Amino acid sequence: MNKVFLVIKREYLARVRKKSFLLATLITPLVFPAILGVFLWISLSEESEEALKIIEVVDEGGQFFMESSGQYAFSYSGLPIEEAKAMVQDGRRYGFLYIPKLDIKDPKGIVFYSESNTSVGFVDHLERELKRKIEDIRLYDSGIDPGFIKSIKTDVTISAITLGEKGEEKVADAGVNYALGFVLGILIYTFIFVYGTQIMQGVIEEKSSRIIEILVSSIKPFQLMLGKIIGIGAVGLTQFLIWIVLISVVSTVVMGYFGMQMPQQQMMEMTNPEMAQAMSQSSEMSKIIQVLQGIDFLQLVFTFLFYFLGGYLLYGAFFAAIGAAVDSPSDAQQFMFPVTIPLMASYFGLFVFILDDPSSNISFWLSVIPFTSPIAMVGRASFGIPAMELILSMLFLIGGFFFTTWIAGKIYRIGILVHGTKVNYRTLWKWIIQNN
Repeated sequence: MNKVFLVIKREYLARVRKKSFLLATLITPLVFPAILGVFLWISLSEESEEALKIIEVVDEGGQFFMESSGQYAFSYSGLPIEEAKAMVQDGRRYGFLYIPKLDIKDPKGIVFYSESNTSVGFVDHLERELKRKIEDIRLYDSGIDPGFIKSIKTDVTISAITLGEKGEEKVADAGVNYALGFVLGILIYTFIFVYGTQIMQGVIEEKSSRIIEILVSSIKPFQLMLGKIIGIGAVGLTQFLIWIVLISVVSTVVMGYFGMQMPQQQMMEMTNPEMAQAMSQSSEMSKIIQVLQGIDFLQLVFTFLFYFLGGYLLYGAFFAAIGAAVDSPSDAQQFMFPVTIPLMASYFGLFVFILDDPSSNISFWLSVIPFTSPIAMVGRASFGIPAMELILSMLFLIGGFFFTTWIAGKIYRIGILVHGTKVNYRTLWKWIIQNN
């Protein structure tokens, strides 16, 4: 065990001391706040420089009146069409809305002219306003008062409540749970791929330089593989934690500069009873607070860390075995495919099935099978997971880790000493079934 610890220490220190690690760790957190700051600066600059946009309207039927807003003003001067177009071309008007005499049952021929491309949002706004007015006219023509129709319209809101095993009630909101499952699932997927690939490249480099032949003279191949996986995983966790701290701090500074608040700051304010009471006046904000209060964050964090490490260890063993079996990264591509398939299946399953219906049968099986459970179960975690399903999935993941490590150890033990041989799946199978 002492030898495994020495390998872990060597892998960890060798990587964290590299300039590339320091640069990636320190620069990456600056990239996202910098991009955020640029977008905020552009957005705020456009808002401050944006002048009132005047739209010339020619309504030949005289039936439509468009209400002005703080951004757009509508002018009804009754100009000829060509003159209105000329006002757009010479910059005196932002746009020209032409409404011919319409057949209310089949309104066609409405055109909006502008010198540059019009935003989709503004065109959509015009369409909705005209549609509403045409519907009002048709109601009047049918002898129905549009005001009466509006008066009988009613908004219905259904509050989703989940009942626990002991009858406790929790407010549920699919949007909040979806966002949490989405972010956590993507983090695990990215971590497994990035650091699993680092394991594979590290093994290939040592194998190519023949350093590994010296190492296996004093340590068992399995111990070497285990130490390498844990050591690189520790590097990833270190980098991940530093990124969380730096991104949070720098983003807070950037958003504070523009007079905005980070979501976690808003959440901290919500924990203040007075602030929470004030926030409760907003039904939407109150609902989000209730949903977050109903989430078992202790279980969520524990589940995330377990599958975060379990998934990495399970796939890390495979990546180490692939690195040991080949002589170059290009040779590794043929073996990457079967390892990638379950990861891709769980990635797409997260969006198609799990986040849409976390209690469905396919969500259950994806979160129980060890090769897909690290991403799938974390995607379900924020929705609440039955205890038996969580225990079953964890036991299967632990068993899957031992099984894949056993297979990877068989391949690694022989593969790291084989050079210049074209390795295929048949060769790998022979290595797996070969006795010591």
